[in-house]
Amino acid sequence: QVQLVESGGGLVQAGGSLGLSCAASGSIFSMNDMAWYRQIPGKQRELVAAITYGGTTNYTDSVKERFTISRDNAKKTVYLQMNNLKSEDTAVYYCAAEIASYDDYTYKHYWGKGTLVTVSS
Repeated sequence: QVQLVESGGGLVQAGGSLGLSCAASGSIFSMNDMAWYRQIPGKQRELVAAITYGGTTNYTDSVKERFTISRDNAKKTVYLQMNNLKSEDTAVYYCAAEIASYDDYTYKHYWGKGTLVTVSS
């Protein structure tokens, strides 16, 4: 069984910084892309940033130059460093990863349960 567990959410003032982490655990054979998404109530979940196993990154335009995604493959963990936070960054942030387990050696998309980030203005 594969799990993704996020941590690091909370309340921060506008202009401040916050770091998120997401650790994968379980019967993991191999990992591919990892990503962070976010969702505001009543709106669609959107991709914030993604990173390949080799470290190539991409970001949605609204967070470029403010957010940094990184990963530690040995720890099976992805990070999101968020700087200069704005009120519009308030959302539930979800970790996602493409993981092949020892059950079937097939890559599947897994989601974490989410962590709330609230930016006060």
